[in-house]
Amino acid sequence: MTSQPGRKSVACGIDEAGRGPVLGPMVISLVCADADVLRELRVRDSKTLSRSRRETLYTRILSVANRVEHTIISVEEINDLMNEKTLNEIELQFAVKLAGLADGEIVVDCFDVNENRASERMSRESGKTVRCIHKADRDYPAVSAASIVSKVIRDREIDRIKEKYGEIGSGYPADPVTRDFIERAMTQGLDISQIIRTHWDTVRQIREKVRTSKLY
Repeated sequence: MTSQPGRKSVACGIDEAGRGPVLGPMVISLVCADADVLRELRVRDSKTLSRSRRETLYTRILSVANRVEHTIISVEEINDLMNEKTLNEIELQFAVKLAGLADGEIVVDCFDVNENRASERMSRESGKTVRCIHKADRDYPAVSAASIVSKVIRDREIDRIKEKYGEIGSGYPADPVTRDFIERAMTQGLDISQIIRTHWDTVRQIREKVRTSKLY
């Protein structure tokens, strides 16, 4: 998705949505756009915006950006990759692919505790100059825009899951609605393998609880 190429001061941002949840995919997005134009839209970290506001900004971002790309990493991919990789390595793998599509300065909302280490590896593996910065989704308009794109797309993916399975809560491990859904599904023998991240401690804990309750 591209529009209005050739703007001045083009900056590119990369950010994800859905890194921490126990249910649903992770989405990583790239937005390249004029930083001043994005500031005029008043983009900011998607977590601080209502869903309706994110949807509005998403449409506006698509209309002004030089480039918008995203990758949906399915639960099945996450489960398979986590047999050999950490979540940081998975995010790096897909962020590097997006960085390869960027034209301009690239800033990534840092997924590693060590910004320098992440920046060096992202730059080396993508062949681009990349800066990985904590809280970049708050401080860099292009990253804020990428945060919004990722969140909107993930929300839509979660809607599809809810259409099939009913109420699943937010998908985060601390959400009692989500935990109740997982426990109920496991107790009833419902196949939720396509939406649940099997490597999460939450899943192991609930599985053990269900197994124990069945024994007694």
